[in-house]
Amino acid sequence: MKKKPIYVEIPIQSDMDSLWHVTQSPEEHEKWDLRFSSITYLSKKENEPQLFTYKTNIGFGLSIEGWGKSVGTHDALNGSKTSSLQFGTNQKMSLIKEGRGYWKYNPQSDGTIQFLTRYDYKTNWGKIGELVDLIFRPLMGWATALSFDVVRRWLEKGDPPQSQYMRFYSTWFIALLFFVVWTYHGLVPKLLFMHPTEISMTTGALPMTEPQAVWLNYVVGTGEVLFGLAWLVYRKKEHLFKLQLIVFPLLALSAVIADPVNLTHPFNPLTFNLALVTLSAVGLMVCREIPTARYCRRTPK
Repeated sequence: MKKKPIYVEIPIQSDMDSLWHVTQSPEEHEKWDLRFSSITYLSKKENEPQLFTYKTNIGFGLSIEGWGKSVGTHDALNGSKTSSLQFGTNQKMSLIKEGRGYWKYNPQSDGTIQFLTRYDYKTNWGKIGELVDLIFRPLMGWATALSFDVVRRWLEKGDPPQSQYMRFYSTWFIALLFFVVWTYHGLVPKLLFMHPTEISMTTGALPMTEPQAVWLNYVVGTGEVLFGLAWLVYRKKEHLFKLQLIVFPLLALSAVIADPVNLTHPFNPLTFNLALVTLSAVGLMVCREIPTARYCRRTPK
């Protein structure tokens, strides 16, 4: 099965010189492109291709180091520019063996520049590498698109890449934490084990019999699991943070009403929900104006 090359396209409100500088200068390029941790140009002679080395940190102290070669640029009569390159690595642990592609800068009548890339690569590891690439290739496309939106926001709004990525990773770290919190509290003490404290808190806060409280806790537990999953799939995290700023104080209040003795327990509902309210407020502040891969076109016209 032939795999499609990766294609990403985005309109950027910028002049050509600025966009060319932040994408062609290695010091600027490594600031916004998720695919590279560092890029170093090598010395070259006149009329020879520009050679460079790159490094990509993959975690746990490991990194992929490779080579690249700018095989030429082209200026068209309509003002567009094209930059072509080849890249690869000799490291066997790298899935990518060798590839090639291009960047294109197309000025538009509305003053924007249509910035796009198309590239493809060969893989290592034989058939296993081809299977792994079924997951890796979409991730590479997503990383490219996210990076393109970062450079767009940098040029259009003056928002530095480092600040954008800090907000992006902070938002998703908090989102994953709330996914764990809601899913755990829905599954473990309610759906799987139905802890006696859950039942007593329900009967203490509401005029219910024990069987009715058990049924209600099953419903609430299911809702908590679904809300936890929403943190993974719902795009507008701002709405979820705002909802929690209302829900957590109500949960703390209901627990105290059900049994005031709860206030004397370590990690009691009041202090626990206060921490979650604070974290929700922080999440609400950092989740706005984060870069997104959805802004890019992923297939050519």
